Amino acid sequence: MNLLKSLSAVSSLTMLSRVLGFVRDTIIGRIFGAGVASDAFVVAFRLPNLLRRIFAEGAFSQAFVPILGEYKTQQGEEATRTFLAYVSGLLTLVLALVTLLGMLAAPWIVWISAPGFADEAERFELTVDLLRVTFPYILLISLSSLSGAVLNTWNRFSVPAFVPTLLNLSMIVFALLLAPYFDPPIMALGWAVLAGGVLQLCWQLPHLKKIGMLVLPRLNWRDTGVWRVLKLMGPAIFGVSVSQISLIINTAFASFLVAGSVSWMYYADRLMELPCGVLGVALGTILLPALSRTHARADHAEYSRLLDWGLRLCFLLALPSALALAVLAEPLTVSLFQYGKFTAHDAQMTQQALIAYSVGLLGIILVKILAPGFYARQNMRTPVKIALVTLLVTQLLNLLLIGPLAHAGLALAIGLGACLNAGLLFWHLRKGGYYRPLPGWGRFLLKLLLAVAVMVGALLLALHYMPAWDEGGMALRLLRLGGLVLLGLAAYFGSLALLGFRPGDFARRSVA
Repeated sequence: MNLLKSLSAVSSLTMLSRVLGFVRDTIIGRIFGAGVASDAFVVAFRLPNLLRRIFAEGAFSQAFVPILGEYKTQQGEEATRTFLAYVSGLLTLVLALVTLLGMLAAPWIVWISAPGFADEAERFELTVDLLRVTFPYILLISLSSLSGAVLNTWNRFSVPAFVPTLLNLSMIVFALLLAPYFDPPIMALGWAVLAGGVLQLCWQLPHLKKIGMLVLPRLNWRDTGVWRVLKLMGPAIFGVSVSQISLIINTAFASFLVAGSVSWMYYADRLMELPCGVLGVALGTILLPALSRTHARADHAEYSRLLDWGLRLCFLLALPSALALAVLAEPLTVSLFQYGKFTAHDAQMTQQALIAYSVGLLGIILVKILAPGFYARQNMRTPVKIALVTLLVTQLLNLLLIGPLAHAGLALAIGLGACLNAGLLFWHLRKGGYYRPLPGWGRFLLKLLLAVAVMVGALLLALHYMPAWDEGGMALRLLRLGGLVLLGLAAYFGSLALLGFRPGDFARRSVA
């Protein structure tokens, strides 16, 4: 299997999803603005989304994929199908109970996660109503993520990579066509999330059938494979979810700030999620099954080389992305969001959060590459310890930065915490001897810094001659923004080419 080719496919589909996500957020911003209704939806959607990332894409997948790969390699197809049926049965039962409890306890959940909303009855009740509609999404998307983990293990990366696009399409359709039929209109987005979850699950079922892994969920509390997953999943729930837990705590902090603060952070986070998804999530998706197979074969040299490959690609793409987000903060926020009820003040506040987020972007993406180095070895303890330290430090930074920087301080705290997380993960991989850097890192980083400097210089020069970004309609703004992005890409990759970089240098194969 060509890892670079698989990464390109996953990244391309992730890019499509993120672009549609920006279209979605632009439409939502234009229709609903950044105020009471949008704050309520952001909080209501963030809670089930957090649980989805913890239970499905986070702890569960990191515990499940290595064991599933072991069954596939050593136990045969029938044993793998049985294991999958038992795991899906347990996941369905647990998440159905979690969903029911979440819907019943919605007022208490909102009070805990956004205590500042309690002072405004209208905003509080609206958030509760939206949460009850969106909470079943956790069950649907968790089963969808289980399906995606199976497909990834069979190297069918493109199918689950397309899945997020369906949620964006659902939300666009509901916002544009169905919002006037809901009272209040923001409720349309809640139902869009639920419809998107159904689409995301159903899309993958025929592909599971093609590989012979479409099974009916069954319960067997005594199955050893299920208990192995549960044993690994317990500590992993915390270990893989630090950034999401920090995000939900930051929402609680932001709920005490002026109205719109939650939405400003949300829109900035959406922009940051583009490189995180296109690079970080895609690389983590590709690396975890490959590392798990390498670990099962006890090929320590190849294990280290895979990590080195991932880290070099991360620096190659994440470093310029972080600086580009900071330099282009104004063009991005104004071109994508400043329409209708989303005012110039909202755009300016979103810019502040985006610049703060960009400081920690490299660390956020590095965590998604370094953490699989432990999960593939079924080592959850080390990431958990590091996650605990990171969470505590992040909250201290919240307290220190929220005063002088308001919502931007909360965004900066998340980024700095991620950098600490990445640094500690890297140190432990090196200390344990799991990763040994290949020669040439010094020259590699020097060339990257030179290329990044050329890119930043080209962007700043172009911005100096650009007219005000709020001039013209959406089409003109996006055209100018696209020109800037192309200029930055040409300057960066052109400089890399002159410095001797070639795409073939990063081609890598892994045994299926």
